[in-house]
Amino acid sequence: MTTVSRAHSFNAAAAQYAANRPSYPPALLDALEELAGRPLAGARVADVGAGTGISTALLHARGAHVVAVEPGEGMAAQFRQTLPAVPIVRGDGNALPLADASLDLLTYAQSWHWTTPDQSGPEAMRVLRPGGTLALWWNTTALDVPWIAAQQARIANHVGVHTGARQRPDQARATELSGLAALPGHGAVTLRHIRWSRRVPLETHLANLGSHSAFLVLDQTDAEAFLTEEHTRLTTLFPAGTVEETYVVELLTTTRT
Repeated sequence: MTTVSRAHSFNAAAAQYAANRPSYPPALLDALEELAGRPLAGARVADVGAGTGISTALLHARGAHVVAVEPGEGMAAQFRQTLPAVPIVRGDGNALPLADASLDLLTYAQSWHWTTPDQSGPEAMRVLRPGGTLALWWNTTALDVPWIAAQQARIANHVGVHTGARQRPDQARATELSGLAALPGHGAVTLRHIRWSRRVPLETHLANLGSHSAFLVLDQTDAEAFLTEEHTRLTTLFPAGTVEETYVVELLTTTRT
């Protein structure tokens, strides 16, 4: 299955994605303001690969003047339902439909890995003003929680790929993996890890799992069979029907010099 096919798989599941995917903690936005050296209120921001608007909504609520950039038709349609007052344009990080030096902050929430860094990197530097900040982040699963580690191992074995659970790298490795090490015109790269959790019904947890591309590209019967078995396992672990999902946000930032 190609990366393009996996990326486009979200469009048919946009409503499921919007209803069940986790958001991000307030501490992430605090860290963004600290690392950018300015408040989000009044900042000119573009949120690329905005999807259904999970991160865009948080930036907007902090008072940022934010525009969303989203390539997928289904995701963009769901975004417009969720955030009708926020502008959204169709495009992707490899060719941003944005003016030169027009932004204070450029964000990629769960989306930088769908770009080609040797294209999206120069594009990021082009649209940021001098001193502007590029921020990339991902919700990674907390593999030090035993039941989560066991579940992720089952998922990887079933679908053949990891779904966002990985050993968190140090700053040098994270910079290399993201492509920021080769980014022209960038300043120092900063890595932060922000731990947080949410408590959700078991059904929400399973719907969240099912909204990941690794499941969306599976045969529907195969995906449903795995999630049904997982429901049985987790009912034993969480008889009250509430699951605590634990995440560590991996945040990388750099500036345009």
